[in-house]
Amino acid sequence: MIRSYILTAFRALRKQRFYTFINIAGLSVGIAACLVILLFVVNEFNYDRYHTKGDRIYRLNTEIKFGSNHFQVATGYPVMAELFKQNYPEIESIVRFRDWGKRYVRQVNGHEKTRENVVWADSTFFDVFSIPVLEGNPHQALRDLNSLAISRKMAQKYFPAGNALGQSLILEDNSLYKVTAVYEDIPARSHFHFDMLRAFVGLEDAKSATLIGGSESHLYILLKKGARVEQLESKFSAFIEKYVMPQIADAVGGDQTLEKFHAAGNIWEYTLTNVKDIHLNSSRAGEFEPNGNITYVYLFSAIAIFILIIACINFMNLSTARSASRAREVGVRKVMGSLRSQLIKQFLAESFMLTLFSFALAIMIAYFFLPVFNTLADKQLSLPLDQLWFYGLLLITSMVVAVMAGLYPAFFLSAFKPTAVLKGKLALGLKSGLVRSGLVVFQFVVSIFLMIATLAVNQQLNFIQSKRLGFEKDQLIVVKEAYALGNNIKPFKEEALRNSSINSGTISGYLPVAGGWRTSDTYWKDGVLPTQTNLKDMVNIQTWQIDLDYLKTFKMKMKYGRAFSADFLSDSTAVILNETAISHFKIEGDPIGKKISHFGGQRPDGSPDPTKIEAWTIIGVVEDFHFESLKNDISPLGFQLRKSNGNVIFRFEAAKASDVITTLEKTWKRLAPDSPFQYSFLDEDFGRMYSTEYRLGKIFALFAVLAIVIACLGLFALTAFTAEQRTKEIGIRKALGASINTIVLLLSKDFSRLILIAFILAIPLAWYSVDQWLESYAYKTEIGIPVYAVAGGLTLLISFATMSYQSIKAANGNPIDSLRSE
Repeated sequence: MIRSYILTAFRALRKQRFYTFINIAGLSVGIAACLVILLFVVNEFNYDRYHTKGDRIYRLNTEIKFGSNHFQVATGYPVMAELFKQNYPEIESIVRFRDWGKRYVRQVNGHEKTRENVVWADSTFFDVFSIPVLEGNPHQALRDLNSLAISRKMAQKYFPAGNALGQSLILEDNSLYKVTAVYEDIPARSHFHFDMLRAFVGLEDAKSATLIGGSESHLYILLKKGARVEQLESKFSAFIEKYVMPQIADAVGGDQTLEKFHAAGNIWEYTLTNVKDIHLNSSRAGEFEPNGNITYVYLFSAIAIFILIIACINFMNLSTARSASRAREVGVRKVMGSLRSQLIKQFLAESFMLTLFSFALAIMIAYFFLPVFNTLADKQLSLPLDQLWFYGLLLITSMVVAVMAGLYPAFFLSAFKPTAVLKGKLALGLKSGLVRSGLVVFQFVVSIFLMIATLAVNQQLNFIQSKRLGFEKDQLIVVKEAYALGNNIKPFKEEALRNSSINSGTISGYLPVAGGWRTSDTYWKDGVLPTQTNLKDMVNIQTWQIDLDYLKTFKMKMKYGRAFSADFLSDSTAVILNETAISHFKIEGDPIGKKISHFGGQRPDGSPDPTKIEAWTIIGVVEDFHFESLKNDISPLGFQLRKSNGNVIFRFEAAKASDVITTLEKTWKRLAPDSPFQYSFLDEDFGRMYSTEYRLGKIFALFAVLAIVIACLGLFALTAFTAEQRTKEIGIRKALGASINTIVLLLSKDFSRLILIAFILAIPLAWYSVDQWLESYAYKTEIGIPVYAVAGGLTLLISFATMSYQSIKAANGNPIDSLRSE
């Protein structure tokens, strides 16, 4: 019986080659898109799943708010590790990290330096995280001051002959570090990646006892088995009351309690995030790496499902639309004794065969399409073709899709009454037409939604690129890691400026794009002792260290006052604030000459020393400029005239870019021969801040095209079928003098009406979704009527072009051929 079903299904599909091709093409493209997105989703959800103790590992988060200052960070203070262990018996272990970033490393007998990702870490690192140690003792590896654990990749790079254990490397501080462990490379699906681990005990800040200032660290807590994270979090308020509030009171005076602190509208809270949730559910300041976004994962999952549904809708539409051509077949089969259940099985067999072919083709499409998607999504996904479970999953999924796509047509077609069919009295009925129309509308709702989303994302990106930033990002080249020049940094700048194509240059690690150095401190208006200062009057501002040429090189504009000058020795204690800082300090009138103060020293425990206060004189106010993503509001910032040798930035003539690069590289190699020359253009660094948005826009565009192509494939086939069914009507109309244009409009108007309905339904859905996405931006464009009009117009144009081909073909037919038998 099964063999009979398969043979009959094969004959039916071969007989209707055109519709079979449309179905297989649409379904295979839809399945391929779904398969690629499924790989992406599985990849995102598998981050940090390799930790065997992952259910018990939590990262500490801190939220602090006072006055206009609000911080949500993924860090705490080093001393918290010791205090937590003393106060909370449910904690099994804690590991602290301090990210040192990319640092120069060289072999003991070598001169060439390379930059590696180095981090300070506690000796408990290998106790908490499931990173296999290949050489050395994991429990002793990071206990000594100058001990170093390196990854397998680093061991192979620096010690290709093997036996890395016990050998030494020289890091950027020119100290010798002994390799005490070699660990397996950290998996790609991890929210952190370290090439080298330095012993945290060698970090001076590890001895700090402050909980309200100074350098911060990442803290990861391993709970004991059976301990509940909710209970631990509930105890943090008592911890803040006991340890944090006394330090605040000691620094600013007064009787500080947590109740009073919160009553004044302030916040000081600690929370915990499970390590498995960090990648998709955390976007705090201080993250080790840019994380994913659970919203995008859900969004892409929905897109995959909708594209697959669109492909299945094509199958259902074509199957029910061709009901008239298969009605006699059903009638004859029933007269010959076929049961309805047998007919249902027959039609499901056709659906299963078609789906099986589509899945086989989809795997090929996905295989060739994955490199494109990987480039767009910045991933390294691959099909698990060597895994048996993959083929089992495909088989099960194909059966589900076959049933989903074929069940309704099977029940619909098998329900025909043989007496009516064989008498030629088949009535397709209103119900079938309404269902088919509803499915067409759904297809184009999804297609139009994706097109509107694509246009909206691109409009926001264009807004970002064209928005006035407060500085000129173009024609700036950044020579990175300039501290490798040592004392030659000024000669490097001066020699480069001799090139006539270079207009100006500045030395600073602070850049107005993400990735530049950042430091901040809390200041208050001078004249009020900190013991009398209310917390809401204290302002946390970023403090950037720059030289005399910084503002000129970036072409920042002064609102009031002047820039730093070599003519004023007092500028060493002067500050230039941005407009936002002035408003946060609530400075009225002319700000020039007024002062702001901050704690200028620390006690031995690392807490602010209220007896050491430094005052800074305001000599200028720079116009606000964007130095972070446009998702963030401009925050208070102050410039100080101090050395900062992170980068050397040059403004150059655009036409002479290659000449400038050659000059800089030659000068660098002469002054820093052991360090690699690295540079970037600031406008490219700026663009990288929005790499996620660029990828999102391209992926949306891709899937919008796929959705429209699949929908139009179905529309193409439905139009062909409609024209086929109305052949005699078209012949009569042509015989009576109807023009080709009239007939094309006649055949297209019904489907055009459905697309118009889809457009009307898609507008509110797209508007709400786009509005929610734009909420993440502090500065955003207005998505006006043109975006919706363009999306609707393009969809209608593409659809009309699809319908017109078959309509024109039918209209050009000879009416004699269609009316010969009448």
